[in-house]
Parts: sequence; structure tokens; C-alpha cells
Amino acid sequence: MRMSRTVALAGMLLALMAGTALNGQSTAPAQGRVIPGAVQHVLPERERPAVINRVLTDRLETVLPALMRETRFDMWLVINREYVEDPVYLTLVPAPVFHARRLSMLVFFDRGEGQPLERLTVSRYPMQGYQAAWSGGTAEDQWKRLAAIVRERNPKRIGINVSERWSFGDGLSAALRDQLMAALGPDLAARTASADELCVRWLETRTPLEMDLYAHMTAIARGIIAEAFSERVITPGVTTTDDVAWYIRQRITDLGLDTWFSPYVNRQFAGGTCNPDTPFCGESGVIQRGDVLHTDVGISYLRLNTDTQEMGYVLRAG
Repeated sequence: MRMSRTVALAGMLLALMAGTALNGQSTAPAQGRVIPGAVQHVLPERERPAVINRVLTDRLETVLPALMRETRFDMWLVINREYVEDPVYLTLVPAPVFHARRLSMLVFFDRGEGQPLERLTVSRYPMQGYQAAWSGGTAEDQWKRLAAIVRERNPKRIGINVSERWSFGDGLSAALRDQLMAALGPDLAARTASADELCVRWLETRTPLEMDLYAHMTAIARGIIAEAFSERVITPGVTTTDDVAWYIRQRITDLGLDTWFSPYVNRQFAGGTCNPDTPFCGESGVIQRGDVLHTDVGISYLRLNTDTQEMGYVLRAG
């Protein structure tokens, strides 16, 4: 029974991403709807890569070419080391990639209108969705191969991830930048420019496929909150706001999800203080009847994050 539900959910998500509405209606999450107490089913790890990679392929084929043209880059280089990943790297590679391998280089080249974006990996290990452009060797060989690829394509403007403004566009380390400039030589090095706008716009842009997934994700987040704000968790006069916050965090972990930020719960009540130093005009402490509870919850799932704030009223006796 559980396996059939898993297969059905995976099929549903893939159907949504193919543009098929299950009931002919919009799949956008409604605001203020009642969420059942039971949390929506979460895909097991084995089923998640197919969904993630379908979204990634769509983004690489539709979003990235448009953004590169709008930011005036015909080539983009993303270069990083294992365990010190560029902030955009893990958003560009297929699941289940967890980190860069040794020295990893991605090359994106716009061959012009009407042609698909060329995606190359100049790295020791092949990668789904990318053409392997190097078969291995020394680090010196790797840099030489990258420089040869750039020279062969003769780009006019090369984006590199260095920025004085945005941390998300500043993923190229100083040492790797020095090695890149040396490998490219003066002529090609002069064509490089900060790709921080491209990085930020790539990270902030959401596709219709991703927005469909948000309906599913939001239902999970709100289901967790519904449980936390129920009699299953709260006993007025006993349970504290921290108890509820830790319940939410544990529930996220038990579901096999990641916490995007630590859950926050406070209580608002008659006679409570409200000043600039009091977040959301609430306080921590023991939950009492008549309190208004506020929470802020974020889950990470399928490479997306939610940020859900809800409030609940604790009924008085009778």
C-alpha cells in the first residue's frame, strides 16, 4: 500500500511538471485553506531525483539561455573545489550530486538563437545532462583543456562568479580566479566580467514547473504546523512555545526533510508588550488558553524552500 502511494505521488508530480492539471484547475496553493491534520505524503529519497532532474533540465533549457542573453554573456564559467562549492553550483548539477568532485568546472556557451545552450563539464567525473569535455589527467591538464575550450569558442563576454555586491555571485575563490586568468591568457582574461547579476537571477527565477511543486510543498509545511498547533502537541498551562518549535523541527527531520531555518513559535496575549524589540509582538513561555500563537516554518525539499507563517488561537475552556 505504501509503495503504491509513493508511485502514485511520483507520477502525480511528474504529470504536474509535464503541464497536466489533475482536475483541470490551477495547481497554485490557495491561501487560508484548511489543512488536514495528517501531513501530505513525502517522496522517499529514491523517488526524488527524477522530479529534481526534470525541473533542472527545464531550467537549463529555458531559463538559463534567456538569462545569459539578457545579462549579455555568451559564456559562463562556474569553477569550484570539493566541499567549498560556489553558491550556484548545486543548483546547476543533477541529483543525487551532493558536492563538487575535486576541481569541478562547468562551461555554458550560447551558440546563438535557435540553438540549444552548450553545457560542458571539464571535470574528472562525468555528469548527467552535461557533455564530458575532459577525460582526466593532472590539474595542469585540466586548466589547459578549459582554456582550449574557451579559445575554440571565442566568446565575446565571459561570466565569472566574482562580486563586490552579492555573496551569491561571489563563489569563485581568489586562488581559482588567479589560475583561471593565467590559463586563459591576457586576451581572453580581458573578456571576463562579473556574472553576479546572472547568478542572482538564476537563483531567484521560478518556473511554472517549480510553482506546481510549491503546492505540494506548502501542503506539507502547513500540515506540520496543523499538527503542532493541535491537542496532540499542546496542553495549555504545560506546553511551552519552545516545546512546539522543537516538535516542528523534529517532525521535519522525521519526514526525511531538511529544515531551512530553525522554526520559531511565540505567544501573543492580552496585556502582552509590543515594541520594536519584541518580534511579532509575542513572547516565549508557557502556552495558556486565550493565547494567539504565531509560527514561522521553512522546509527544504526537492531543492526548493518554503517560508510559511501561520497563527492559531488557543480556545478558552468551554
